[in-house]
Amino acid sequence: MAIKTARSTVGWQQNSAAHYKAPTSRRRVCTFWLAGKCNRNPCRFSHDASLPGNIYHRAAKQSSHMAEDFPGRKGPESSPVNSASSTSGERSESSTNNNPLKPQEKLCNFWITGNCVKGDACPFLHSWFHGVDFAMLAKLEGPKKGVSGIALPSGSTKLYSGSKDGTARIWDCHTGQCDQVINLGGEVGCFTCEGPWVFVGLPNTVKAYNIQNGASYNISGPVGQVHALEVANDMLFAGAQDGTILVWKGGSEADPFQMAAPLRGHTKGVVSLTVGRDRLYSGSIDRTIRVWDLHTLECVQELVGHTDVVMSLLCWDQYLISCSLDATIKVWGVATEGGSLEVGFTHHEDHVCCLLFFLSFFSLVWIRVFCG
Repeated sequence: MAIKTARSTVGWQQNSAAHYKAPTSRRRVCTFWLAGKCNRNPCRFSHDASLPGNIYHRAAKQSSHMAEDFPGRKGPESSPVNSASSTSGERSESSTNNNPLKPQEKLCNFWITGNCVKGDACPFLHSWFHGVDFAMLAKLEGPKKGVSGIALPSGSTKLYSGSKDGTARIWDCHTGQCDQVINLGGEVGCFTCEGPWVFVGLPNTVKAYNIQNGASYNISGPVGQVHALEVANDMLFAGAQDGTILVWKGGSEADPFQMAAPLRGHTKGVVSLTVGRDRLYSGSIDRTIRVWDLHTLECVQELVGHTDVVMSLLCWDQYLISCSLDATIKVWGVATEGGSLEVGFTHHEDHVCCLLFFLSFFSLVWIRVFCG
């Protein structure tokens, strides 16, 4: 007890009752509220985010227990020794950050559970995405083997994933919890979605699920594992292990998937598909890329340049971008009057196993997956 008393009096003996100054009418901002942790109601400090920025800087410089327990007193930083450094520090901070801290940087726990009643008036985030950079929101665990595909249907609050352990899982996007595990009876090779449909590539078959009415179909025809799926022009394309690309067109309500034609040309398995500019592009284990006309379903060009498996393809504006296990990314562009594609740029990535491309906010992004 004596130790505590000594500590509480050191440095504060000059602050007698005659020297004590009452708190000003302008209240300090609650630092706990800024961090989203204030549980006092009522709280003696302000919960107003519209106060000038220098109030936040001054409150942040003092320890939390001084700001809370001695609102009218001046801490050691206000002494003549520290006045110059504190003034310059405040100026530098205000010059680099003119906006006060905002509690909107914290997620609303009530919104996560679907129970927030404040709507737009809530001071906390009602969105999983904030800022311009990527950050991990959650780690979804459950599959016993590698995840081979994911799908997020437009307008759905569920994420669908497939694994090489032969299961598909349905995740709640708000809670990150797994709502359902489906045993598919075979290794999942790929996943894709279009409208209300979710398609799963399996050995010798493609499973189709309609998430609106609950209908499901087994689409037969592929030989071996289905490695790639793509939907375009009301057609479903499936790249199979035997090198064939199977095409189904929309049919009747009773039979919504009718075989159109098999596309043959690759000598080994088709592992990547993409669509753009009225063309279907396919990448294969045979190290080639084939270009197919979407109207005639005929091969119009074969692209040779990679020295290993073509793992991923992307159409970006007038360009085709490919990546391969040969550790290169190639950009193909139209170089002839007939519309044929030729390599315009090759980028090398050491120790890269595969690269997956996607388009985000009109800019190209690639994810690197490195070999061990």
